Amino acid sequence: MTRKNQGPALAPAEEAARYLENAKTILSEKAGKKDGLYVDVKYVKMASGTAYSAALLILDEFLKQKEGLKFTKPTSIEDYTNRVRKYDKKLMRLLVEVYDELHIAGYYHGTSSARTIQLGLDNVRQMLTYI
Repeated sequence: MTRKNQGPALAPAEEAARYLENAKTILSEKAGKKDGLYVDVKYVKMASGTAYSAALLILDEFLKQKEGLKFTKPTSIEDYTNRVRKYDKKLMRLLVEVYDELHIAGYYHGTSSARTIQLGLDNVRQMLTYI
């Protein structure tokens, strides 16, 4: 799949920020919010998956910067947490929270809790500062 009319590839931080912005747009335009809950869980799942993908882009770039030529893409959440733990425990904790809030609660279970999803988005935004 190619991006049309976007010119050269974006830097990893810019690409992750774009994913995060897309997730926020999906939530605000499609999911509908009432009394602190999202109305359409389908779009919550879509936005959660998009935001979680941003977190993985961030982690891949972080690990590339730390591991250099030895870098290989992690194959599981355990692999991500074990490798990130070696370099930065705060980033590792953010990863665990994002995994719980966006991947498990948001994408997998389809939570309607706007608070849970917002916490996940905020944590991804914090992760962006690492690259």
